[in-house]
Amino acid sequence: MSETQTRKNEKPARSLNFIEEIIEEDIRKGKNDGRVHTRFPPEPNGYLHIGHAKSICLNFGLAEKYHGITNLRFDDTNPIKEEVEYVDSILEDVRWLGFDWEKRLYYASDYFEQLFEYAVILIKKGMAYVCDMPAEEISASRGTPTRPGKESPFRNRTVEENLALFMRMRAGEFPDGARVLRAKIDMTSPNMHMRDPVLYRIIHTSHHRTGNKWCIYPMYDFAHGQSDSIEHITHSICTLEFEVHRPLYDWLIREIGIYAPRQIEFARLNLSYTVMSKRKLLELVKENYVKGWDDPRMPTISGLRRRGYTPDSIRNFAEIIGVAKRDNVIDVSLLEFCIREDLNKRANRVMGVINPVKIIIDNYPETLVEEMEAANNPENPDAGIRKVPFTRELFIEREDFLEDPPKQFFRLAPGREVRLRAAYIIKCERVEKDSVTQAVTAIHCTYDLNTKSGMPDSNRKVKGTLHWVSAPHAVEVDVRLYDRLFVVPDPDNAEEGKSFKDYLNPDSLKEVKGYLEPSIRLAKSGDRYQLERLGYFSVDPDSTEKRLVINRIVPLKDSWAKTEKKN
Repeated sequence: MSETQTRKNEKPARSLNFIEEIIEEDIRKGKNDGRVHTRFPPEPNGYLHIGHAKSICLNFGLAEKYHGITNLRFDDTNPIKEEVEYVDSILEDVRWLGFDWEKRLYYASDYFEQLFEYAVILIKKGMAYVCDMPAEEISASRGTPTRPGKESPFRNRTVEENLALFMRMRAGEFPDGARVLRAKIDMTSPNMHMRDPVLYRIIHTSHHRTGNKWCIYPMYDFAHGQSDSIEHITHSICTLEFEVHRPLYDWLIREIGIYAPRQIEFARLNLSYTVMSKRKLLELVKENYVKGWDDPRMPTISGLRRRGYTPDSIRNFAEIIGVAKRDNVIDVSLLEFCIREDLNKRANRVMGVINPVKIIIDNYPETLVEEMEAANNPENPDAGIRKVPFTRELFIEREDFLEDPPKQFFRLAPGREVRLRAAYIIKCERVEKDSVTQAVTAIHCTYDLNTKSGMPDSNRKVKGTLHWVSAPHAVEVDVRLYDRLFVVPDPDNAEEGKSFKDYLNPDSLKEVKGYLEPSIRLAKSGDRYQLERLGYFSVDPDSTEKRLVINRIVPLKDSWAKTEKKN
């Protein structure tokens, strides 16, 4: 092969994103001795969603690219909202996405003693004080972005008094909310986060790791940056909302006098037709709008996993959308495209019908059962073939037949021929109808023996090809047809007087019976298939030996695209 041909076959190199440019510049300058050490720092107060998946892929991916390492650290500073259930789910999600933190699993609670000592340093320097104001008064005294705040009457306590009170706070002498520790910075700062922020508060609640050892807990803004410093993180990758917090992080690290990581902010993932707020997702769970955090309609990683998404599809999605400096909204159809692309190559094909009408082939022997050969996956030559039973009575989709079809309808109709996939060409001769409703109950057809594979007319062309299932061999399954959870692209931007919940899609889940070819009996939980012409499906964990449950992951095509164009 010539050098020119080699260059044509090479995949074009992706240009660096702005975070990679920063890291490569740091490496060139020899900063941190060329180390790249990132971390993924979730709070264990909910399940991770697709936005977190982007951050996971970014942090672990950057470390992998630059031969560095990544820590997984739980910023567990609020025992009221945190649960072991959330910790376990996060560990499972990161592993499932394909990333390994090795032995670098940490918790902010590991550093509670060190963080306490940092607070003492600030008090001794006169840069922190104990404040007795209630939370509401502290909030009101901060002012507004255009109006300076008002200093606390306790701001000028002596170092000795502050130390004594802080020790008594730790000893548990005061009730919740009685006192807080605040940084002494600037109540006139244009940055509201610099107006004497709270560093510690009193919470008499057992912590999931430290039990009742502590009754004072650091605020997230105090623990986060210092934990990065303790772990010697080189590049602290945060979402854009933390940009205004960075001056506070820098101030704290400078005043305490410790190692300073470099914080870099990128735009969080906003996805159309969903919400990404943990608070709102928790509302959906607690108010039973969905069936738990892993409901396949949820944007949680566990929900996507249960629906049938693959780790590769999510990682590819994160790669395609990249990282940006400013907020934008990614169309959910891109995520759906990524799972279609992935499953098109790996998912075996199965024939199934979810709205059946019976076909009776009048000239086919009543007792004959043929085994038709069908490719498991035309996109994968190594996937092999399977045997599908063919009989006189079959099921097809009801929508594949019309008595009075429009001009562009190429499926079955009176007097018309279609091919049954991997089988014969059939012709509709007559129909049976319900005497009351006039609904079609059976379609009588004839078949052309010479159109089977290997027969003289096997290549005879007709315009329509239908999927089918042998009626006597069909396996009845429960089918859950999932769709987008909201009917508008931006449910967060609700009209006045409305809630995001007013835009929930009433058709986000339909449960029907389906009839699949008998090979599906070998399926197990998590297996994924393409039901020919219907979409991609996965086997739900609710399945048992006697009852198979399958979830629609996505249709074969974006059914929302035409609707959006019309609107």
